[in-house]
Amino acid sequence: MAHSHHADCCGVDHHHSHTVEIHPVKEKTELVKHWDLLLALAILIFMLVAEYVFQLKPQPGFSLLIFGVAWFLAGRDVFGMAFRKIGHGDVFNEFVLMTVATLGAFLLGEYSEGVAVMVFYSIGEWFQDIAVSGAKQNIKNLMDGRPDEVNVWRDEKFVRIAAANASLNELVQVKSGEKVGLDGILVSNSASFNTAALTGESKPDTRYKDDVVLAGMVNLNSVATFKVTALYKDSKLSKVLEMVQDAAGRKSKTQLLISQLAKVYTPVVFFLAAAVCLLPYFFVNDYNFHEWFYRALVFLVISCPCALVVSIPLGYFGGIGLASRNGILVKGGNFLDALAKTNTVVFDKTGTLTKGVFKVKDVHFMNGPDRYLLELLSSLELNSAHPVAKAVVEYAGVSGKYSVSSVEERSGGGIKGIVDGKLVVAGTLKMLTAEGVELPFNLQEINETLIAMAVDGIYVGYLTIGDELKPDAKSAVDELQGRKIKVAMLSGDRQATVSRVAAELDLKLAFGELLPGDKIDRFKELKSENATVAFVGDGFNDAPVLALADVGIAMGGLGSDAAIETADVIIQNDEPLKVIAAIKVARLTRNIVWQNIIMAFLVKAAVLILGAKGIANLWEAVIADVGVALLAILNAIRIQRKKIK
Repeated sequence: MAHSHHADCCGVDHHHSHTVEIHPVKEKTELVKHWDLLLALAILIFMLVAEYVFQLKPQPGFSLLIFGVAWFLAGRDVFGMAFRKIGHGDVFNEFVLMTVATLGAFLLGEYSEGVAVMVFYSIGEWFQDIAVSGAKQNIKNLMDGRPDEVNVWRDEKFVRIAAANASLNELVQVKSGEKVGLDGILVSNSASFNTAALTGESKPDTRYKDDVVLAGMVNLNSVATFKVTALYKDSKLSKVLEMVQDAAGRKSKTQLLISQLAKVYTPVVFFLAAAVCLLPYFFVNDYNFHEWFYRALVFLVISCPCALVVSIPLGYFGGIGLASRNGILVKGGNFLDALAKTNTVVFDKTGTLTKGVFKVKDVHFMNGPDRYLLELLSSLELNSAHPVAKAVVEYAGVSGKYSVSSVEERSGGGIKGIVDGKLVVAGTLKMLTAEGVELPFNLQEINETLIAMAVDGIYVGYLTIGDELKPDAKSAVDELQGRKIKVAMLSGDRQATVSRVAAELDLKLAFGELLPGDKIDRFKELKSENATVAFVGDGFNDAPVLALADVGIAMGGLGSDAAIETADVIIQNDEPLKVIAAIKVARLTRNIVWQNIIMAFLVKAAVLILGAKGIANLWEAVIADVGVALLAILNAIRIQRKKIK
């Protein structure tokens, strides 16, 4: 039976956490697997119909035998788990609780009720299994978009092999409508791909020769060929899948609280049940052990915390799945909690709110156009992976004309090195000033992003760099501020440029000219205002702040291994509006989880009181217990059906 391998709902045994697992195809259907439980249910219904519809009264011995068989069929895995846990010194758990309650009912001669408790409890566990398996399958279907086989060029022809057997630098052909099975570099002149499996967006994405293609993309039109750059197990999609597999194991504070509460709650329930049974002896004149023992059993059955401890992780798992379906990867329920509480969002500028696609707009050298200086600068910038450096190299159209040595790159500042025997420094005004270079005073008045350049300590000129806002950046900032969430922008760019971008976004908190250390200090100031702060960066050089934030959000993370490692949440495309979607998912998840907690406590408290007073019987207790568990599970599953706009 499915519930035999379940983790202990009472928070004692968590070796089987709800993570995404890829299993072989199951040969048995759900009904065949649960034949014993279904047979027990059939026996229970048959005996109840015989007694209450046809008024047949079987002999006590016959009833005990038939109900005993049904009880064993429905609960054998529960008994086995109870005995194993007792053998490990764990007496106070859900399985022992159910075993004691049903055995007690049999001792009182309430055979049908004892069987009903075990049957409906096991049916509840079955539904929990189905719900959790469904959530796992949803995540697996969303994320594991890799084909098992690929067409590889071998022996002068393309042959179909297992994707896991492909080697680095081999040529792979992808036909129209096929999925890309491995990461690589496009060899064909161009190809259009559907990236929905990676980004949550089904818009066509055209890639050109030497552009990156990733496992999971779908080729939309002509046959495309690419060169493999990562093995099957090392593809970006594989890393993302591993990350999502681990996500459910990272428990939220709410989950941890409920698990800790359950460890205390379960033994307390046992002792309270004993008190319900025994204490009235000292206070009730016509004390009847049978009656009070029965009330204690009702108390035990209804007190089972399974509705809480199963539906809550399922709720968070549903939230992680919903986020994944929208192109947002959340590394654990704890980060959903933090996102739900976020009241301040801090954005990096370049590559986050702006496109980060730089172009050199103008070149201003002191003595007019100077090809030699431009080639010196380009040769130096070849040693940097920064987007601005790439823009300079692309503009200059040269690659390493002069020898370069002693290169030193400063994050958020610039780069310097010996080029053609000369000390060349290129970067922000702050960096050149720190290097002792005297700058013209009017440079501060230029309202553009610029790279200043000095040769052998003498200022020689500057380049202006162009970047533009992402189409949805303004909408994202407006919606965040409309939700009373404080928004700020931190950038290493010049304050004049940052202020111009802030004005376009109607953003009041915008700080420029920040080195990485300055960015951390400014971020700490924002965090010190009793704020739960999310930082949104492009994952390129924002790792320290991403790590410092309550929630680190990386934009376009599939292009950056550093982002996958450092960030708590990865937005798979470059849309700032996805930050809003992530917050919506987190708040929806929190609301549903707390609905389940409140509903379970209210129902259980009501039936506990009624049971202690002798008003509720075992039937009502088990229906209330299973009913509230199923309602909580169905409520949690709702998350997976939601659409986030």
